[in-house]
Amino acid sequence: MSAALPRNAFPLVVTAIAFGFLGLFLIYPLYRVFGASFLDASGTYLTLNNYVKVVSSAFYRGSVINSLTIAVFATVATTAITAPFAFAVARLPLGGKTALLSLAVRPLVLPSFVSAYALVLLFGRAGIVTQAFGSLGIPLGSIYGVPGIVLVYVLTLYPFVLLPTVAGLKALDVSVEEASQNLGASRWRSFWTVTFPLVIPAILSGALLVFIDTLENFGVPFVLAEDKPIMAVEAYKLFVGETDTNPASAGVLGVLLVGMTTIAVVIQRRYLARRHFATGARRVPPLIEVGRGWRALATLYCWTLVLVSLVPFFAVIVISFMEYRGPVLHPNFSLHNYAELFRRSTRPLENTLLLSTLAAFGAALLGVPIGYVVTRVRGRLTAILDIVATTPFAVAGTILGIGLIISYNSGWLVLTGGWLILVVAYVVRKLPFSVRTASAILHQIDPSLEEASINLGVSPLMTFIRIMIPLMLGGIVGGMVLTWVAVASELSSTVVLYSGQWQTLTVVMFQALEGTGAGLAAATASLLIFFTVVPVALVYRLLRRYEMSLL
Repeated sequence: MSAALPRNAFPLVVTAIAFGFLGLFLIYPLYRVFGASFLDASGTYLTLNNYVKVVSSAFYRGSVINSLTIAVFATVATTAITAPFAFAVARLPLGGKTALLSLAVRPLVLPSFVSAYALVLLFGRAGIVTQAFGSLGIPLGSIYGVPGIVLVYVLTLYPFVLLPTVAGLKALDVSVEEASQNLGASRWRSFWTVTFPLVIPAILSGALLVFIDTLENFGVPFVLAEDKPIMAVEAYKLFVGETDTNPASAGVLGVLLVGMTTIAVVIQRRYLARRHFATGARRVPPLIEVGRGWRALATLYCWTLVLVSLVPFFAVIVISFMEYRGPVLHPNFSLHNYAELFRRSTRPLENTLLLSTLAAFGAALLGVPIGYVVTRVRGRLTAILDIVATTPFAVAGTILGIGLIISYNSGWLVLTGGWLILVVAYVVRKLPFSVRTASAILHQIDPSLEEASINLGVSPLMTFIRIMIPLMLGGIVGGMVLTWVAVASELSSTVVLYSGQWQTLTVVMFQALEGTGAGLAAATASLLIFFTVVPVALVYRLLRRYEMSLL
């Protein structure tokens, strides 16, 4: 018994710290939001009037319907467009696959609301493309509302479906396809009846991420929704506008928003739990030989999707170097937008770099040990920890921000008004990146390595630090970079939590879009793109060198 205690101490300490942190800064704030929805404006008496008010209001019912409609349309469209792309990359002999996939994942490290703003610059009422077509007498339809929002989501979120689907198609056992064809089925019938059903879990996992992201996204509907109510935006407006002690109405929308994402997760898990998708053998399916025409068509389709998804970001960069006179764009080269940005202050840039770095280290420091424990230690407690640690995926940033404010605006722990509450929110929001990355790497590392070290008398903690961390280093750094980039472009929780001196680049852009600072917003967006793309490229090269040195 005494020998077993030191061996179990490390996982127990990690589990206790993880539950303590997530309990304080995720579960408790969500509980406060839930409680606020059942209290009156003074926060004293229980009432259902808040829900009655929201349900009886056509405006707020519309926000729920609009949010669900956009989420469903975006998820279906993204999945339908991306599935053929994934199949072509995984199973067809296309040229330039490495470059194709490298560019395809770029939208994940670029702020989605920047893409939305770029769409306005191109296709808005005073957009460049709109004016060009208008001069030719060709009117263009409005980019605002559901069509524009869904388009931005499709162009920025399709990698969520692409990556797991490609992995699922490559991991498929070729013998199941061969067995189907040996029984007389054609190649395409085998695909639809055998291959496609087996990759449904991978497709659904990506589709779920798209659905959740579209529900909780704040920046894209803020730019494109105009007067159409969207839940994440309306919850923020209600919270900012409510002057009473208790944010009752914002709490109701928060509960509804979290409830819808939770229901989506439950439906997906129940569907997958009722079906068996595993195959037994290990032979990877070969590439399918097709004619030149089909190969050219598949190549054109894939490259078109990737390049179109990157057009908004190139457009923002180009437009940021053009001259703005008030809200009017003139096609003259100018550095005035950047001069105006840096003339005001470099503090938002410094804040973005500092907060992103602190959050990346914090998420790794907490997430990597959690990933280790949930992967290596089996039990009911670690299963619960795994669920809780991935819950932030389903929580809107605006709702978490509201919960943190009403939880830590007074009392024994006051966090509002400073930088720490921002870092805490970022770590909670992006913790699943570190947990899932660490867990995925650990599945590929033989447990016998750490067991041998522990059996030789090295403590589990030192084994984790000296053996596991070096083996996981590439994935840890990759997860940190992903966290850093996601935090740098975070708007939904930042806009709720920041105080005056802790503005970030996303807040500067948000405020510029609220006013008439189109040029300032374009310059800020370009700077944000630079500071999200460059770190990814540099770290990718460093990791490649590190991996080569291990060979």
